[in-house]
Amino acid sequence: MKTIKYIFGILAISAALTSCIGDLNVTPIDPNANTADKALVDEAAFTSFLAGVYTGFATSGYYGANGSASISGLDGGASQYIRGLYHHSELTTDESVCGWNDQTIKNFHYMNWTTDDTFIYAFYSRIFMQVSAANEFIREAMASDVTFANKEEYIAEARVLRAIAYFHAIDNFGNVPFADESSVVGAFPDQIQRADLFTWLEKELNDLIDNSALAAPRGNGYARADKGVAMFLLAKLYLNAKVYTGTEMYDKCAQVLGKLMSSGYALHTTSAGNFSPYQELFLADNNRCTDEIIFAVEQDGVNTTSYGATNYLIFASTGGEMNPEDLGISSGWGGLRTTPEFYDKFSANDARNLFYTATQQKSIDDIGEFTNGYAFMKFRNIKSDKNPGQELGFVDTDFPMMRYADVLLMAAECEARGSSCDGLNAFNQVRVRAGLSTVTSLNLDEILDERGRELYQECWRRNDLIRFGKFTSGYNWQWKGGVQDGKDVEDFRTLFPIPDSDRLANNKLSQNKGY
Repeated sequence: MKTIKYIFGILAISAALTSCIGDLNVTPIDPNANTADKALVDEAAFTSFLAGVYTGFATSGYYGANGSASISGLDGGASQYIRGLYHHSELTTDESVCGWNDQTIKNFHYMNWTTDDTFIYAFYSRIFMQVSAANEFIREAMASDVTFANKEEYIAEARVLRAIAYFHAIDNFGNVPFADESSVVGAFPDQIQRADLFTWLEKELNDLIDNSALAAPRGNGYARADKGVAMFLLAKLYLNAKVYTGTEMYDKCAQVLGKLMSSGYALHTTSAGNFSPYQELFLADNNRCTDEIIFAVEQDGVNTTSYGATNYLIFASTGGEMNPEDLGISSGWGGLRTTPEFYDKFSANDARNLFYTATQQKSIDDIGEFTNGYAFMKFRNIKSDKNPGQELGFVDTDFPMMRYADVLLMAAECEARGSSCDGLNAFNQVRVRAGLSTVTSLNLDEILDERGRELYQECWRRNDLIRFGKFTSGYNWQWKGGVQDGKDVEDFRTLFPIPDSDRLANNKLSQNKGY
């Protein structure tokens, strides 16, 4: 397996498949044929390189779903970025279980993972591969004599993509190895403390928003990084500041949210007539929903394929007596379902109540039996005209990593925590779109539940439960702690361990408390 020393030193930017990142519709550079210093000879080469950094969020490797994974020694599907993010963010919560006997996958829901867990190593490695790819682009672009109109904007985009990866690092692992474009390539990186990484991210994102050539919000095309993406990420950082640093920063969060709420985004409230506006956000043509989706990881059933991202969410959520054609796919993998505690948060008239219940039992008596637990039908490879995507074996549905509805719910939370942010109006906008009645006051417990109803399967639940103090104790669900009724677990599990393989390779790294 590759060590993080190697990951930080490689050029991880290629693909034989096509990248469809907004107008970066190009074939990324192949590192087996080129190194960056030889390949970056003109604007087209820079565009290809940047497209490869984006593609790192979307695929397992650079040769399609059936090609070699870019991290050796790991299953290509299981090591895909969004699939790893889902394992850590959703399988550890009330939102989702997976019934497979696939190595240690059940340990996420049992919350008894160890320091040598393969899936943890996979996601950890994927995060720092993204950091490496962005660093390499920034380093080579800054050193290159090639000039063109968008060069500084491209560099700023790569910095945003790197910040996304570092946000997932600070959120999941806390004290992590750190390198930027100025670091020595191939050297073992030093470990940065969580609070110091927060400070670096805060400074980096503010600089991108205030001083960089990054495009204005909504100014760079669909699925491209712009100042709206940087602001969303900064708002998330401030929202979780007490978790990351011990100091609340809700006032700062509210200030950033105020800018986002006046940047031209809106809830998606009109539909083509076959699905609700909410459901359209998760269909095979959800790239139409540019009003609400701030940043998405694109998927294309022909050109950008993997066994992770939304392909995983749709196929793994289908099984039992479900008809795969209803999801626009060829067959189901029979894995992902929700717990009864989470399902009970929805009323029957909630437009977001998108679960298959007909031949499923609500209670999960046997976590390995797919028909135990209601199945998800939120993401589908069906277009808004009710036709399936291009292929039945791979999906066209993009993963909406950042949505305006989340901005509104963050505003409601800031308001409830004492920071003025027009939070009540924001909260009611989300409820009205879901077909629910408005409320006259804000309550933190109800905000947490509303976030669950609105954002499930979008990889925010663990983050939310930790911030609200209900992840390890104070709230239990079926099979939490490895028992059917659920039980409290150790507080140190709010962070995942630094993988043993990386600590053995790099003696600069200390393990997180409790492991």
